[in-house]
Amino acid sequence: MSGFDLNTSAGRRRAYLDYLVNDHAFLRVGFQNAHWITPELVRTNQPWPFQLAWWKKQGVRTIINLRGGFDGSFYALEKDACERLGLTMVDFTITSREVPSRERVLGARDLFASIEYPALMHCKSGADRAGIMSVFYAHFHLGLPIREAMKELSLRYLHVKQGKTGVLDYVFERYLAEGEPIGQSFIDWVMSDAYDPAAIKADFRSQWIGTLLTEKLLRRE
Repeated sequence: MSGFDLNTSAGRRRAYLDYLVNDHAFLRVGFQNAHWITPELVRTNQPWPFQLAWWKKQGVRTIINLRGGFDGSFYALEKDACERLGLTMVDFTITSREVPSRERVLGARDLFASIEYPALMHCKSGADRAGIMSVFYAHFHLGLPIREAMKELSLRYLHVKQGKTGVLDYVFERYLAEGEPIGQSFIDWVMSDAYDPAAIKADFRSQWIGTLLTEKLLRRE
């Protein structure tokens, strides 16, 4: 549960101060890293409450939070805004430096088959977690091949594959090297013995320059 009480003026001020400073929300006042994948789904960074109100005016009905962070100021403010605006908020936690479990992959497939569109999907920066989930959306919901869907993990969206966040790209690269050549679909490969998240992560090697950028300079979540 959130430790931020929005029922009082003091509590709301405390939440916004934490949001501004600790969640770096000041960087996102005028920059949303927003990109429509299709007319039914847009990917962004963490939205402010006033931005959620704007997205509702654009027709958005569902907000997908990929960050988790249920005790954070951003979550308290986002949940409160969605309730006030009549937006459906869905939590689907995924990480930016781990190989997703089979359950996460299947969960992503089911998520995109069940939500009400148009929808907005966000992590903190809109680059990494939003990136891998956009690949899943493009593949599972739109039917694009993995090789084409992977364009959602791109520097265009501020994703840096040379750092530790490049493990997300590596998941799909492994499929293209192992599963696709023998005729396996992506989901069949994920469900096979070849898909070992711990082993795949252990095989991945980030580059020092990318790691410096994502971990030290950008401090990606």
